Amino acid sequence: MENVKEIQLSFYQNKHLESLSKFELPESQVRFTALPEEILNVSEGQYRIVILSEDLPVGFFLLHNTERVREYSNSPNAMLLTALSVDHKHQGKGYAKKAMVELKEFITMNFKYCDEIILAVNHKNIPAQNLYKNVGFIDTGRRKAGEIGEQFIMQLKIH
Repeated sequence: MENVKEIQLSFYQNKHLESLSKFELPESQVRFTALPEEILNVSEGQYRIVILSEDLPVGFFLLHNTERVREYSNSPNAMLLTALSVDHKHQGKGYAKKAMVELKEFITMNFKYCDEIILAVNHKNIPAQNLYKNVGFIDTGRRKAGEIGEQFIMQLKIH
């Protein structure tokens, strides 16, 4: 892994659209996530988060504070993380890990009520499972049926 440059988590802005619409993922990853351009239209309670390196979008994910969160957590203050991706040309540089390490601080600064981040990761998506475990997410032991197989429900405590 190369030395990763500093990254910043930022709420989506229109200036990010061009870069995000050019994101590419290998087929082996597309089945587990969504490209940013597929989910740029969001509803209330969904927050588009851009991973920036030197002001260039290199990654993307969604945070949810919607009823959908209740499918994964009993905490009224939980948020759901979905659709994490790093543009293929920027993969292998540690951006996803750095973003997930900085997630706690970002949540604390922007969503003061949030006490946990919850996510579902496909049982076949070993690289993502390892990423989440390496930054402090724990397997809750709960499982959910997904479109392409069993999902492990993982959580990251914020406080």
